[in-house]
Amino acid sequence: MSAAELLCNLAGINPANLTREENFIIEAELFTRLLEKLKDYYKKEFGNYLRIVKSDKDIEVAMFESNFISCIIKDILSTEEYTLSGIAYYTDTPEEIVYDIAIGNNISPSANLLRKIIELHRSVRSDLYRSIIEKIISEYTSNSTL
Repeated sequence: MSAAELLCNLAGINPANLTREENFIIEAELFTRLLEKLKDYYKKEFGNYLRIVKSDKDIEVAMFESNFISCIIKDILSTEEYTLSGIAYYTDTPEEIVYDIAIGNNISPSANLLRKIIELHRSVRSDLYRSIIEKIISEYTSNSTL
């Protein structure tokens, strides 16, 4: 079951009753919320480093934004379930590009590559994503936004 289907089911919505465009909007909203929550999660780790070097807030935000996907790749590697070449194979991307993203030389991967890397990260860190999805659902149900 996809995360969007899970969100719909928990909100009491049958995704089969939605149009293709409505399902796409739900997926896009969920992806956006998911990225926000992942950024919050990694800001805690990355923020400790930035506080040590005592950067100003604008530089801190710019550095984090440009290194976010690098954090995701490094987290995948830290699980030891995938190597750099494994990530490249899974995402159907040359290893050199994945490497450049991991070391921060490429800070603007395509949306498709970002999505594939997030999917892979979700598979190796399912507990983290489950926790994030639960927070998102809780926010939606407490705000009655859906």
